[in-house]
Amino acid sequence: MSFEKSQITDGPCLFLSLKAEDNLMADEKQAEQKEIFRAHLAMAVFCEKVLRETDNVLSVIRVIDRFNVFGATPEMIPTVLQFTILVSFKSGFLRGKQLLAIRPKSPNKEDLPQMSFPLLFEGDDDRGNAMVAQINFVATQEGLYWFDVHLNEELVTRMPLRVAYQQAGPARVQG
Repeated sequence: MSFEKSQITDGPCLFLSLKAEDNLMADEKQAEQKEIFRAHLAMAVFCEKVLRETDNVLSVIRVIDRFNVFGATPEMIPTVLQFTILVSFKSGFLRGKQLLAIRPKSPNKEDLPQMSFPLLFEGDDDRGNAMVAQINFVATQEGLYWFDVHLNEELVTRMPLRVAYQQAGPARVQG
């Protein structure tokens, strides 16, 4: 780069130097502050059922991460899977009404209909709540389904559910 004499001024000059480290530290502090006002995931499971005892303690019965589907056809036909989903949080500093969304994805990464549940966070940091829902889920194909769990549009965790299909009965050969 070249300068003409008219572009150079005599006298004091001010140089501004920015460090990337300062920007990174500011980003880290902002992320840390955001973390403070976030609920903490306690549990996210598929199961057969959830018992809520009189003392408000939950018992999770038969945790599920796989369904074996049997059918008479070589290809799986749409099948209704019945299970319970449990998602539990501890409040931390989060207060008030929040929105829990569960967004399933099929094995071929297709978005399936979302399930939404309102949650109310109140009380001390260690108090929380649990969303328990009976689900009738239609599996249209075998493979690994992912259920993305979002709290206020922020991804909290992902829950895998495998559907395996096997043709039952003797195979027929046509010829």
